[in-house]
Amino acid sequence: MHAAKPLPTGGHWVLRLSRPRLSLLLHRRSAGTALALGVLLLLVMGASASLGLTFVPPGEVWATLRGHDTGHDLVVGQLRVPRIVLGALVGAALGAAGALIQSVTRNPLASPDVIGVGHGAAAATVLALATGLVASPGALPVVSVAGGLGAAALVYVLAWRGGMQPSRFVLTGVGIGVALSAVVQLYLTDSELEAAEQLKLWLTGSLNGRGWEQAGPLALVLAAAVPALLWAGRAVRPLGLDPETAGALGVRVDRARLGLTVLGVVLAATATGAAGPIGFVALTAPQLARRLTRTPHLPLLCSALTGAVVLVAADLAARTLLPPLELPVGALTSLVGGPYLLWLLGRRGGRGTRGTQGS
Repeated sequence: MHAAKPLPTGGHWVLRLSRPRLSLLLHRRSAGTALALGVLLLLVMGASASLGLTFVPPGEVWATLRGHDTGHDLVVGQLRVPRIVLGALVGAALGAAGALIQSVTRNPLASPDVIGVGHGAAAATVLALATGLVASPGALPVVSVAGGLGAAALVYVLAWRGGMQPSRFVLTGVGIGVALSAVVQLYLTDSELEAAEQLKLWLTGSLNGRGWEQAGPLALVLAAAVPALLWAGRAVRPLGLDPETAGALGVRVDRARLGLTVLGVVLAATATGAAGPIGFVALTAPQLARRLTRTPHLPLLCSALTGAVVLVAADLAARTLLPPLELPVGALTSLVGGPYLLWLLGRRGGRGTRGTQGS
C-alpha cells in the first residue's frame, strides 16, 4: 500500500493499494471522528460493565473478561457484558439504518420508524400473540423482523408512482404507521393484564434480560451487511443532489434508493427484533454524526458508532438512574429524543424546509 496523499483541498486522503489495485478517498475529519467515537464507545462500555447495583473495579472487569476467577463472573460475564454488546450492536444498526433512510428521503426528520418498521414489528408481535403462535414477546425476534420488513415493503409499494418520491414515501409511511398502531392499541385494550404488560414492556424497547441469544443473530446480519454498507457509503453521496443531476452523472436514482432503503430496513428490523422498538436513536445519531464530521452527506460509519455510544450510554443511565429500578432504555431515549426533535423542528422552521444534505 502506498502512502496516503492529501488531495489539493486538504480535507481528504487518497489511499492507494497496489494489490488489489484500488484507490480509496478518505475524509480526514470523518476518520478522526470515527477513531474518537470508537475510543469513546470502549470507555462507555467499560463504565457500563463496572457500574450498577454492584460496583466492579475496572481491573477486575478486565480480569473477568480474560477468564480469571474474580468472583464477578455472574455479574460481569453473564449479565452485563452480553447486554452491553447487544446494546452496542443495536445502536450501531439503528444509527446506520437512520443514516440510510435519511439519505434516501433527504429529510433529517425521517427514520426507520417513519416508514413503518417499528409499527410493523409491533403489529406482527400482536398478531402472533393473538393467534397463539408464540407464548411471549421474548420469543418473537423472527416474527418482529418479518413484520418490520413487510410494513416497509407495503409502504414502498404504495408510495411508488412511476418512481419513488421521498415526500410521498414519508407520508405513506406515516399513514401505515398510524393504522398499525391502531391494531396494537386494540390488542392492548382487549388482552389480559399480564399479556398486555409483557407487550407494553417490549413496545417500550429494553435490553433487560437480553444477551448473547439476541446479539448473535444481529452480529451475523451486521457482518453480512458490510459489503452492502461499503457500497452504500459511495451511493449516498450523489443522492444529495437533485434526481436530474444525479441521473445526468450516471446514477440510477430509483435503483440506488431501493437498495439503500432495503439495507436500512433490514438493519432496523433486525435491531427491533433483538431489543424491541427503541425510539429516536435512528433519528438523532446520523445528524449528530454529521455535525461532528461536517461532511455534506451523512457518514455511515460515524452514524453507526454514534448510535452505539448513545444506546450503551442510555442503557447505563437506565440501569443506574433510579436504583434498584431499571428503566426501559427506550423510555429514556424517547425522553431525551423528544426535546431534540423539537429543537430540530424549530431549527428547520427557521431556515425553511430543506433536505438532509442541506440541513
